[in-house]
Amino acid sequence: MHYEILGREEADAPTILLSAGLGGAGRFWEPQLATLAETHRVVIYDHLGTGKSPAQLPSSYSIDDMAREALVLLDRLDIARVDFMGHALGGLVGLQMALLEPARLGRLIVINAWSRVDVQSERCFRVRIALLEDSGVQPYLHAQPLFLYPADWLSANNDRLLAEEAHALEHFPGKQNVLARIAALSGFDIDARLSEIEAPTLLIASRDDLLVPYTRSERLAAGLPNARLEMFDYGGHGLTVTVPEAFNAVVERFLTP
Repeated sequence: MHYEILGREEADAPTILLSAGLGGAGRFWEPQLATLAETHRVVIYDHLGTGKSPAQLPSSYSIDDMAREALVLLDRLDIARVDFMGHALGGLVGLQMALLEPARLGRLIVINAWSRVDVQSERCFRVRIALLEDSGVQPYLHAQPLFLYPADWLSANNDRLLAEEAHALEHFPGKQNVLARIAALSGFDIDARLSEIEAPTLLIASRDDLLVPYTRSERLAAGLPNARLEMFDYGGHGLTVTVPEAFNAVVERFLTP
């Protein structure tokens, strides 16, 4: 898998692994990198089958597969223990890693994620799948921001979104890979195992998230034994992009000893 290491270079510097959502691109975290790089060695990566990590994903692909790939990456980099931050799908990867190898994770940050998919999220995924299957890649990408960002932010950032859409179209990972990743999201269910995850966990959610109801994060907060929930009133599903300063401040407080 393609990866980058940024920030502090000391051998004993705290390390954080960042895992993106459905799109899978490590550079999704651009609004967070400068802040995190001041205090951490930062590892970002393109998920297998996305970005600069080309692969043909099987239809049986799962979040467990993604978590094991992330652990293999840490082995390759000779990193024994990390803090972890994941957005949506990336958050699921972190939760699964905590079940597979709890000793590898220090603090865990999980953003707009879930232990079991909500019916509203499934509705959104069905719409996106129909667009991809019936209308093609460009309509699928054109509609994507509707699920991610608040309406006023969409209006104010139209030129940026059109440029990102053109880039995404040029680098689209293939319909089958996208469908396999959506299926992995939908099939994830660790609701009965939350009590096993003992890592100190910061849950971040947005009340105005259209794609993932904030109640899913409340469910995580109720089930995880060592978690706290930070709720944003505004920011949408992609609050790392829409309100980066406020988001970064919350993360910085959690990561500061």
